[in-house]
Amino acid sequence: MIVVTGATGKLGTLVVEGLINQVPVEQIAVVVRDPAKAARFGELGVEVRTGDYSDPASLADAFHEGEKVLLISGSEVGQRVPQHKAVIDAAKAAGVALLAYTSILGGPAADFELAREHQITERYLIDSGIPYVLLRNGWYHENFTEAIGQNLANGGLLTSTAEGSGLATASRADFAAAAVAVLTGEGHDNAEYELSGDQVWTYEEFTAEVARAVGRDFPLNRVTPEVHRGILEGAGLPGVLVPILVGVDDAISRGLLSTQTGDLSRLIGRPTSSVAEAIAQGAKGL
Repeated sequence: MIVVTGATGKLGTLVVEGLINQVPVEQIAVVVRDPAKAARFGELGVEVRTGDYSDPASLADAFHEGEKVLLISGSEVGQRVPQHKAVIDAAKAAGVALLAYTSILGGPAADFELAREHQITERYLIDSGIPYVLLRNGWYHENFTEAIGQNLANGGLLTSTAEGSGLATASRADFAAAAVAVLTGEGHDNAEYELSGDQVWTYEEFTAEVARAVGRDFPLNRVTPEVHRGILEGAGLPGVLVPILVGVDDAISRGLLSTQTGDLSRLIGRPTSSVAEAIAQGAKGL
């Protein structure tokens, strides 16, 4: 049995859909906080189990011996370490055969704040003794393209990255396909994959491509980290998020999110999708 946690999120949904196309549906289970949100998977024959990252007791029966599990990292920054530990503890107690975790590009070398919870989780998983796979995901195209409309309304793309700095992004579907390949394949025990796109793009290239796609100006508003922090605080973002977002831009400036190993395209057996394709999709109707 292959088990996917967080299966009703954007990435989890794509993973489950990919698994349905690869293996018999009766070999797939999902662990979700709200079973009603996974009803469509249940109707297809997927086993729906209840489990909440924040409620360790609810995970007691979420996993069974010999299963392969995908732990999709939680979205609640600041709470993810105890949440992830609860899942790992439950998986270990159940005797799962493999636990794959969606981590962050660079792993231990990612020296920015957003990576810290992933790094702690990685170490806890490795020390648990469970056969593991670290899927160190880079940034999604969609992190940027889903905000095109909002950025247009706000007068362009705000960034404190250095001029010419770039990212090696890929689509959320590409990362989901990598997870499916690991969960359905063999020989991945204790593997660590650095997953990123085949192409590196800069913010200058991104904004130019968006301008072409929407047929109007899409300014690149580059500011200093200090100004960036002030703008985000003035917009009312939660205080914990402001240094994280500014820290990500600093990491981009230092090339930490443009790393390319080819692991992603090798796992999925094809080139990764281009950011231009994602921009064209994100710009529809704008």
